[in-house]
Amino acid sequence: MATTNISIRMDTDTKAKADALFSELGMNISTAFNIFVRQSLREGRIPFDISLNKPTNETIAAMLEAERIADDSSVKGYTDLDEMFADLAK
Repeated sequence: MATTNISIRMDTDTKAKADALFSELGMNISTAFNIFVRQSLREGRIPFDISLNKPTNETIAAMLEAERIADDSSVKGYTDLDEMFADLAK
């Protein structure tokens, strides 16, 4: 099988972190890149979701509400699931 060289640019810190991670996994960055490309070809797509991971306004509101509830001493908390379900059934 013939091989070819590819040059990839990335910042120094990212490369150092990738080298450390892949080394722990028993491979170098070239092997990791080849695994990525082969998996992409098998699946016919990038083999993971690409997103901004940006929460929606609804999610942000829910997180703020959860924080408010967690800090509110008047809100009943549970350490027993049976007790919680019994209260929910009322």
